[in-house]
Parts: sequence; structure tokens; C-alpha cells
Amino acid sequence: ESDELLEALAGLRVGAKEVERASEALGGDIGEDERRVVGPQVPSSSTMYLGLDGTGVPLRPEELLGRTGKQPEGGAKTREVKLATIWTADSRDQDGKAVRDVGSVSYNAAIESAATLDTAAQLSEFARRVEREATRRGFAQADRQVIVADAAKWIWKLAEELFPNATQILDLYHAKGTLSEVAKVIYGAESEVGRTWATLRHEELEAGTIDAVLKALHLHRDHKEAVTCCEYLKTNRHRMRYPEFRRLGLCVSSGVVEAGCKLAIDTRLKRAGMHWTHRGANAMIALRCFKLSGRYDDYWQRRAAG
Repeated sequence: ESDELLEALAGLRVGAKEVERASEALGGDIGEDERRVVGPQVPSSSTMYLGLDGTGVPLRPEELLGRTGKQPEGGAKTREVKLATIWTADSRDQDGKAVRDVGSVSYNAAIESAATLDTAAQLSEFARRVEREATRRGFAQADRQVIVADAAKWIWKLAEELFPNATQILDLYHAKGTLSEVAKVIYGAESEVGRTWATLRHEELEAGTIDAVLKALHLHRDHKEAVTCCEYLKTNRHRMRYPEFRRLGLCVSSGVVEAGCKLAIDTRLKRAGMHWTHRGANAMIALRCFKLSGRYDDYWQRRAAG
């Protein structure tokens, strides 16, 4: 597409492979720039949001040798890209609920590990990336730091490690989806009774009556999915105080980071037939994150200044 565009606009035919090489080289340099240039800023709002998530990207077979995954034979076809997104939400929708401020979102992502041993002397690669992004956006200096995400354990471990004073919110729609899946197991995927049961649980969840949800699940404790969901609710209960969060005017959805996975990663790296090298994927991810975060021109200014 880029090759064709260059020919149409400038009469130049450079070839798709040359565009690929140039993009990978540029993305690699941008990735180094991201690690070098942090430039702390003051927070753009008194309330700053951080979202964390992951999405799988297909890699070439030689890049996946020895890795375990979800394939029937136990192998892997993808590696997880971990994404950090920071935004503000001082705007309100017609119902008075907090919504993302236009132009406030920044993205930072890579195929990196978020895991470290408790005895490790330094943070994981991805934790250091999150720390750099938080420094750039002034997240830690904001009066209110809010982390919104799904229930992945690595996310909340990292959150506790980096920002122990932040308000933690489990994405409301992820919680609702979990209850809906349990309803399908108990009553069947097309059951009207199941949909009604799930709707009632959703209402209890939004009302903050977690005990009522747990009581309803306990009646179906012969289903292991209901038992697992009970543990899920108990583990994340302090992150599910939705009436309180809404009274404080806070976002309770991680839609911004989920949309970021699609925008920054999926639409470019998960097209039909694509298989990346680790290096190539990270280069393209760095390039897209800089562009989408409005940092591309600043990068070129630094590069021109030498």
C-alpha cells in the first residue's frame, strides 16, 4: 500500500520490500529513542488514567521454538504484545458519566515480559516501559491516579509494584461478561432464563451488592464455572466498588486500552497471512505508538538536531 501511494503521489516506485526495510529500521530507532528520551511532564489533569492489556501477534515459526501455547500440541503461534495506555477523562457523556478526553491518549507497547522474581534487583522490561510512560505523562504526580483493566494477575501485580496508592478499578464490562458466560454454562447459550439471570447479576454488580451476586452463584456451586466466578469476585471485590467510583466521577471501563490494542497493534500486525519476527514486530509497534501518541514530529526534530 505504501509503495503504491508513493508512486501515485510522487511518481516513485521504491518496492514493497524497501518500504518494509525502511519501516523496520525507523521503528527500531524510534524504539531506542523511547528508551533514551523520557522528559517528565506535569500531569494534564488532576485525575490520570492508566490502562494495561495484552494482545497476541503471530510470529514466524522459528521465533516460537520451545515456547508453550494454546495449540493442541502445546505449541504457540503468537507472542503477547503488552500495551500501556494513559489518558484523561474530564469530559462527560449525556448521562454524566466520565468519558475519554479527545486527544489525551498515549500508547506504549512491545513484546516484552512483565514477570520478575520477587528477589529480582530491577523491574521487568515491561514494568520499566510503563514507568517511563507514566513519567512522560506525569501520571505519578496527578492528584488521583486510576488504573483500569481486566482481571489478569500480571496487570495488578505490576500496578501494586509501581503505583501502590492508585485507585484500582476492574473493568465493569469485563465483570459483566464473566457473569454472562457463567449464565450460558448454567442455563445454555440461547436460554432466555439465562439472559434474565445474567441481567439481574449485572444490576447487582452495578449497585455494588456483591454479596447478592455471590449468593446467586452459590446456588449453582455444582458448576465449577460458578465456583471460579465466586473466587474472581472475591479476589477483585475492592476493585468493583462501582457506585463509589461513579460518585467520584471516575471511569469504570477499560474501553480505551482495549480500543488501543486494536488501533495500535491489531489493525497493522494481525492482517491475513502476516507472521512477524520479534524484532520486526517491536519496530512496527514502536513506530505506530509514536505516531498515534503525537510524538512522531518530536522524534524527527531530535533526529535532525543530531
